Amino acid sequence: MNAGGYGWLVLLSPLVGVAFNVGVGPSVSRRAVGWAASLSVLAGFVFSVLALIDLLGRSDSQRAIISTGWHWLSGGSFQVDASILVDPLSAVMLLVITGVGFLIHAYSTGYMHGDREEKRFFAYLNLFVFSMLLLVLAGNFVFLLAGWGLVGLSSYLLIGFWWQRPTAVAAAKKAFVMNAIGDIGMALGIFVIWDHVHSVDYATVFTHAPSQIGAGSHTANWIALLLLVAAVAKSAQLPLHTWLPDAMEGPTPVSALIHAATMVTAGVYLVARMWPLYGLAPDVSDLVALIGVATLTVAGLIALVQTDIKRVIAYSTMSQIGYMFCGVGIGAYSAGMFHLVTHAFFKALLFLGAGVVIHALHDEQDIRKMGGMARYLPYTAGLMWIGALALAGVPPFSGFFSKDQILADALARGDWVGYTVWGLGLAGAFVTALYTFRLMLLVFHGEPSDYARRHGDAHAGHGEGPFSMLWTIGVLAVGALFAGVLEIPGATHGMRNFLEPTVPAHLDPTGNQEFGTSALAVALALVGLYAAHALWGRRSDAPRRIAASTAPLEHVLQDKFGFDRLYDWAFYRPAVALARGGQRLWEDAAVLGSMNAVGSAGSWTSRLLSAAQSGLVRVYALAIAIGIAVLAAWLITGAS
Repeated sequence: MNAGGYGWLVLLSPLVGVAFNVGVGPSVSRRAVGWAASLSVLAGFVFSVLALIDLLGRSDSQRAIISTGWHWLSGGSFQVDASILVDPLSAVMLLVITGVGFLIHAYSTGYMHGDREEKRFFAYLNLFVFSMLLLVLAGNFVFLLAGWGLVGLSSYLLIGFWWQRPTAVAAAKKAFVMNAIGDIGMALGIFVIWDHVHSVDYATVFTHAPSQIGAGSHTANWIALLLLVAAVAKSAQLPLHTWLPDAMEGPTPVSALIHAATMVTAGVYLVARMWPLYGLAPDVSDLVALIGVATLTVAGLIALVQTDIKRVIAYSTMSQIGYMFCGVGIGAYSAGMFHLVTHAFFKALLFLGAGVVIHALHDEQDIRKMGGMARYLPYTAGLMWIGALALAGVPPFSGFFSKDQILADALARGDWVGYTVWGLGLAGAFVTALYTFRLMLLVFHGEPSDYARRHGDAHAGHGEGPFSMLWTIGVLAVGALFAGVLEIPGATHGMRNFLEPTVPAHLDPTGNQEFGTSALAVALALVGLYAAHALWGRRSDAPRRIAASTAPLEHVLQDKFGFDRLYDWAFYRPAVALARGGQRLWEDAAVLGSMNAVGSAGSWTSRLLSAAQSGLVRVYALAIAIGIAVLAAWLITGAS
């Protein structure tokens, strides 16, 4: 069996889990459902490894395998096959989705224990993994759009899983609406592609796009922009980013799966997959990088003032996805994808480690009520420090290799866009270290709060959590520590060379550029660590004095730069006013008014007829006589 056959098995594996949980789940134990869901994703990981092995055994020119299952749709010249594409780019995504996805599923068997809707949760989780795999394996734009929409649906179900909470329902609806905007952008982009190329197959479109669309043309720009709308919405980049922090209302494993390892990276994958189209629209590619650098700056600053442990990590996710957008926007596609892989490990580790803390503190997420948790959760604290150092880009942890490669490639580009990404990306390294170490110091070090001490003492002696939660974050910590070996500078066999047949490596920084960028980034990260220790590690009143002296800035950051209020005034309130006006002018007046008129006419008719029902025999006899006289007159008149 070749990689194409393994690709179909990868796609079907989580679907088997969905079928089992829906069909058999109600009659078996919760543990059986959880492990059935987990093992189905593990099977997908095994098939992904086999597909990778098959690709590695092929020459570069033979590493793009299109496998067609059947002819799906046909209408005139419109033809769509059920086809998947397995190549180096999709293989990397498959390994991330199924590998990290399995660990999150296994973690969930402990985290969700005791939840009455646990079986429904695992069915949703499997459905999400299937949707993400469909998106990645799609060999044409129709399958891509189907996977794109299903991912949005699955995230809506998972974010709003605890539907009893109004905040969870509101967050789910917000995520669905924001992602629907992206779906519309993608659909319109596909229509434009079809109109000019008359095909929806990747291979055909990418081959004929230069001649049928043209480099730098208005059509090329429109296609790239419409696809960018989809990428920005799914990856929570400015200005369609506001759904991601609210999505923390879902269970913590959902945050790790959707908002760290898979869904939010879909936009990065989309731009990398569509590189032949973005190559025809260089101005839009620059816009991708600028959106990324703006997002990493804004999100990093907002993370500095967050007090919810999951929201700090959520804004960190937005910031790191911004780095990936910078990479694919400047043409450093392999660097962007490399950071996607390392980020999946250390960010999933941080989310799931936060889940252990939340679990120990009876669902408390406010870091102001924590402190000193390392004495109660030493194993979790140690592993989360690995994730924090990887996030901050401190060597030898994985984030150091991947983030610095993006910045070095930006410097090598040598134009104003590259220098902007390089400069703000370095500033972002300092901010990342500052908010990351603030989080770690406030949660795990110093004196525990009264709340943390009370629950920590009660938790002591019972272990840090279920074994399924602890071994999974241990594996993620290994990945966060060693994933950097996938791309060592100067190596002849790394991720860049593996992806080269699929996505080109346009940029090749010099050794001085790489060393200088890394030295600056690490120095800024260490300065951020020292500053965080000075501000929060010593429990001084410096943060309070700084907050008092910068109150306007802190208010702006607490308000998240006013995006939510802006959207509320620009879209929500006008929509509500329009709906209420339509209700008064149309629904109440026309629809309900017409129904009331029909009712009134019926009532009037019934009253008129009821007057004839007097109960007097002489009245009835008179009516009969009049009727007979009228009928006789009509018959006589007709006969004559």
